[in-house]
Amino acid sequence: MQNSSDMPGVPSAFQHLWTPHRLVYITQGQQPADHECPFCLATAKTDEESLIVFRGEYAYVILNLFPYNSGHLLVCPYRHISTYELASADEVAEIAQLTQQAMRVLSAVSNSHGFNIGMNQGEVAGAGIAGHLHQHIVPRWKNDSNFFPIIAETKAIPRLLGEVREELAQAWGNC
Repeated sequence: MQNSSDMPGVPSAFQHLWTPHRLVYITQGQQPADHECPFCLATAKTDEESLIVFRGEYAYVILNLFPYNSGHLLVCPYRHISTYELASADEVAEIAQLTQQAMRVLSAVSNSHGFNIGMNQGEVAGAGIAGHLHQHIVPRWKNDSNFFPIIAETKAIPRLLGEVREELAQAWGNC
């Protein structure tokens, strides 16, 4: 392993987390055009390619590509709508049911102690993809936060997304 003092540039005491997959947000802007919506495009791919855990009638469950914690899920309606009040009664009901089931599955598979659940609607409210409604389900554990996200603004994710998707999808109907 190369020592930072052997590398060009000014050495520092900081470790670096290289995330080239996030370059698209820097070069193309945070919000994709509607025809490039990742949630709409995901449903045309295989579940493994798109990280879909479960497909319902009006909504589906997908792993967050940029998770806060391992198992960070999103529940999305199939329709490209931007806010909750635009969702039909059937979509609202299935989003709620899928959220409950996601909590059961995450509890069974990962022994989570709690959850952060919420929707950021609109770019100013922090929605990474403001054009397509989605609900976050973030599993939490006692002592899952440490200095890393606070001081280094970095979150360590201990498991690969494909592994987590496979485990959650297999457990979906059993919880």
